[in-house]
Amino acid sequence: MIDEIDLRILRTLQKNGRTKRNELADLVQLSVPSVSERLNKLESKGYIEGYFAKLNRKAFGYDITAFIQVMMESSKNYKTLITKVEKMPQILECHAVLGEGSHLLKAVVQNTEALEKLLSEIQSWSGVTATKTTYVLSTVKETFEINI
Repeated sequence: MIDEIDLRILRTLQKNGRTKRNELADLVQLSVPSVSERLNKLESKGYIEGYFAKLNRKAFGYDITAFIQVMMESSKNYKTLITKVEKMPQILECHAVLGEGSHLLKAVVQNTEALEKLLSEIQSWSGVTATKTTYVLSTVKETFEINI
């Protein structure tokens, strides 16, 4: 189980993953080695999945974000779809969903030509019967933070 000290550490790291261990130690009033031990336990138990920098996509020429619903003829092709998705760097997320379609993909590409090429590739995969794409005009909120 995690305690209130762990929760304070996790809340802080969600806001700023670069928070230094000595800053965390001051925040929770523990020694740096104690905080390090807690972080190691939180990581090993899977509470912390990773640390990363959020890059500005547009600064790297990725001007289009799209959500792509994938419709498939049957679940026998899901494993193939997952294998292909994992190899495509322009697909940032892949979710198995209920409702319309079987999977929802989040992709970023440079331009409409790249989006058209990506859609053509996805539509050629075994078992894919159709796709439905939603083009993002702007993003108001995008976060990995959860309420803990």
